[in-house]
Amino acid sequence: MNAGLAIKSILLVGGTSMDRQLEKLKKRPHIAIGTLGRVADLLDMGKLKARAARTIVIDEADRLWVPENLEALKALITAAPFGRQVIFASASLPEGGVDAIRPGLALIQAGDEPVNQNIEHFYLVCEERDKPELLRKLLHAIKPERAMIFVKQGGTVEDVAGRLEHHHIPSVALHAAGDKFSRKQAMDDFRSGRVPVMVASDVGARGLDILGVSHVINMDAPSQSMAYLHRVGRSARGMAHGQAVTLVTEQELRLIRRYEGELGILVQAMRLREGRMVPADGEPHRDRR
Repeated sequence: MNAGLAIKSILLVGGTSMDRQLEKLKKRPHIAIGTLGRVADLLDMGKLKARAARTIVIDEADRLWVPENLEALKALITAAPFGRQVIFASASLPEGGVDAIRPGLALIQAGDEPVNQNIEHFYLVCEERDKPELLRKLLHAIKPERAMIFVKQGGTVEDVAGRLEHHHIPSVALHAAGDKFSRKQAMDDFRSGRVPVMVASDVGARGLDILGVSHVINMDAPSQSMAYLHRVGRSARGMAHGQAVTLVTEQELRLIRRYEGELGILVQAMRLREGRMVPADGEPHRDRR
């Protein structure tokens, strides 16, 4: 985004030319935005100078501040001069609160409601083997303007998208293993509306902010309530309304109860009947809007 300010920035990510990044660093950008791996490499090489840094922002802190990343994160922070500001940004708190990231952090929270009140929550019960077919029927029933489908493993993203394409449901796949160009093409197709369905893994979709997502479908129910919150929050951006639908087996119903108890939401049982999603008990669903 061009803010009209005389500020130079640089993007430092893996999978792209380091030589080109080194040339851009010579122009002394004001802001460096990058993945932890590439930033750590450039620090080790002495090509990225952190001694002039006044602010360091660690985004997705609840997921990034994990044992395998601690050495690189601490090296980044200590490379900056004394008195620098360190900001840890996250959509949710890790277990143990902010002290689990770093003791003594000042907590600043935006918003009063942990869950967007403009999202309606539903679930459908089926056998595990029947989830792909139920997903296909569900998409035909709800006819989403723009839907994100979440699966647990990145390896199944392509398979699910391929199945939907086979049934004439235009879909794109987004996962961490995808190359830069395929990910960009998938994002462009989805954002533009050329393709109405995106199948994604949690890692692949991390940090995305896409306007106009009307539905989030959990083909695989997340085991943690915070993961559920991250996923369904892709819908109902701004003042829009959205729906979150989770496919569960009888054994996974305990996860629905967990979401309700820990997030303070109502997740209503639904079923498909005559090509429509209707309340499982035959009563009108309770609209929380």
